[in-house]
Amino acid sequence: MNFISKYLSEIGWIEIKGNDAEIHAILFTSEEPTISAHQPKIVENLTQQLNDYFLNGNWNFDVQLSPQGTDFQLKVWKELQEIPFGKTISYLDLAKKLGDEKTIRAAASANGKNPISILIPCHRVVGKDGSLTGYAGGLHRKKYLLELEKGIRSPRLF
Repeated sequence: MNFISKYLSEIGWIEIKGNDAEIHAILFTSEEPTISAHQPKIVENLTQQLNDYFLNGNWNFDVQLSPQGTDFQLKVWKELQEIPFGKTISYLDLAKKLGDEKTIRAAASANGKNPISILIPCHRVVGKDGSLTGYAGGLHRKKYLLELEKGIRSPRLF
């Protein structure tokens, strides 16, 4: 059964969509999401893991992901999951990892259409010069997530 849930992070509301077994979307939103009556166990597990991420800086997500996209987008999103916690790569590096640096624009577009924020870490892709460019959740959130992962931003104590 499909569901919509929500999570309130330090950087705003997150809408979560999925079914009893899989997460389909984790997206930042400007308003509090309306949730469905059905809230499966996977929501409880993901909420605890998001708490660990935001409050303790832990990167231990083990929920089943099932993003919906084209074959190329799925390939890009799989590659994003290979970027180590606390590290970044450039869009050009991403295109090279996909096998063809000429795909840089397509790779950047697929990165921007990633439906599963944080767990598929599109925020770890930066400009060639290290600049923060493009993030569907907003550059302030991208900066926050990168700082959190690099230990620059301390998790809340209370």
